[in-house]
Amino acid sequence: MISIAFTGGGTGGHIYPGLAIALWMKKQFPCRIFWIGSCAGMDRDIVEREGLEFFGIPSGKLRRYFSLRNISDVFKVLAGFFAVRRILKREKPKLLFSKGGFVSVPPCAAAKSLKIPVFTHESDYSPGLATRINARFAEKVFLAYNESAAFFKGPAGKKVCVSGNPIRDEFLSADPAKGRSFLGLADAERILLVLGGSLGSAEINGLVAACLPELTKRYTVVHQTGSGEVPPPVMRYKPYAYFRGELPHIIASAELVLCRSGAGTIWECKSLKKPMVLIPFRGSGTRGDQVENARLFQEKGAAICFMPDEGKDSAAGLSQLIASLADDPERRRIMGEAKIADADKNNAAAFITDEIAKRLKE
Repeated sequence: MISIAFTGGGTGGHIYPGLAIALWMKKQFPCRIFWIGSCAGMDRDIVEREGLEFFGIPSGKLRRYFSLRNISDVFKVLAGFFAVRRILKREKPKLLFSKGGFVSVPPCAAAKSLKIPVFTHESDYSPGLATRINARFAEKVFLAYNESAAFFKGPAGKKVCVSGNPIRDEFLSADPAKGRSFLGLADAERILLVLGGSLGSAEINGLVAACLPELTKRYTVVHQTGSGEVPPPVMRYKPYAYFRGELPHIIASAELVLCRSGAGTIWECKSLKKPMVLIPFRGSGTRGDQVENARLFQEKGAAICFMPDEGKDSAAGLSQLIASLADDPERRRIMGEAKIADADKNNAAAFITDEIAKRLKE
């Protein structure tokens, strides 16, 4: 049985799309799949929960700014490179697939040094630093958006293939009735779903708290608040710390979604044809990828990008925006059916699996 290596991590956004491909691949043909990720953090728990083998390696963060930690992290990256070489030489995979994140750079470099084919995928509109580096080692670079090809010039441009973003199988078969059953809501109840990520978002949580009396005039607000203190439920307000396997069904049951604009979340909502109001994570702690994602979805007509302004009454502005969408079913329909990329109607996990299968036959 052939072995295929996957790598990526640091955040769920670098793991879940890769898992979608890995699990789809295991259904299509017999193969052994193992994952190379960080020996610290969430990587191991997420991967092993899906029944895949996991190998942890040292990993250093790739920073674009000066930090004394860059010095120690250089040694972590080198240690990761040699650790991966040992793993790859022992496990002998036929191909390495990278989903990005700083932990993926040593595996891609090591695979290239051992003449193992490398494929990589970028979920965001603009490629992160890890993808820019990994593209040098890769035979093929999969992208979510047609527009992203402009970031790859020269030889790298010939490696580009637009696939869309892989979506976990659960989203392809999500059932709104199961979502309503979990929430304890009747079929006629209109749902506004608020997602701030697994850790929550203080910005979104604060806005929802300020807007709640207006929002609940039209909707039952289902709110993933994050793992901090969860506020008490009140009439037409259902807060939860975190959703797990029920999340696809809950999204399917929602009429409108208010969320951050991480690539995974917005494509999962888009796969279920949900109109979205996006409040991107932004500022000095990010490279601006969520702002780019949100603006692209807005340009395509699939979402509205809402940027709170400290100098204005952002809560009132958000309330008015949600109310206008709630009162305009045709606009919501158009947003839900908007086309994002040439490949967005396809199963990206199936498409990428087919491309990997072709390469393995060569």
